[in-house]
Amino acid sequence: MRAICVASAVLLGAGALTSCVPADAAIRTDFGFSVEPSTVAAGGEVTLRVERNHVCRGKAAVNSPVFDVVIIPPGESWATAVVDWDARPGVYDVSFECDKSSSTARLKITDGRPAHHPAHHGAHRPTHHPQKGVHAGEGGTLAGFDLKEIGLGAALIAGSLGVAYHFSRRPDEDAG
Repeated sequence: MRAICVASAVLLGAGALTSCVPADAAIRTDFGFSVEPSTVAAGGEVTLRVERNHVCRGKAAVNSPVFDVVIIPPGESWATAVVDWDARPGVYDVSFECDKSSSTARLKITDGRPAHHPAHHGAHRPTHHPQKGVHAGEGGTLAGFDLKEIGLGAALIAGSLGVAYHFSRRPDEDAG
């Protein structure tokens, strides 16, 4: 009987811990990447960025159902792509492949049309880098959490520990 109580407490605690983790925290990538902006109208332009590191040194191929394949050459960290004019509104995967690693971002296509028509179609490879710093992270292990999430997680963990203690201290009813 005691083994069942301990197993229940362990499962309850594990459930409490996993319910506190944001959904995107489970996604692990070997190199940084982004699509900017993440929401655009059909026919709009997006900037595709890769963070160069020991895993991503060669050419990076970026592919999506809503624009042509874009190649970011070695030494470059970004390129642009024009979203197809006939792209339907919705959320699409954007696949980044560099050397032997791959990652996926999301791109949302809205219902409107951009204010201007780009003069080119397909990919543009820049000859210079933007004069901005690299977005290097969220700032620590608590990045992305707010006080409500931390409080809820602490309450779930405290509750599961309390239940485990309660069941472990109850007199064994089968021993009687």
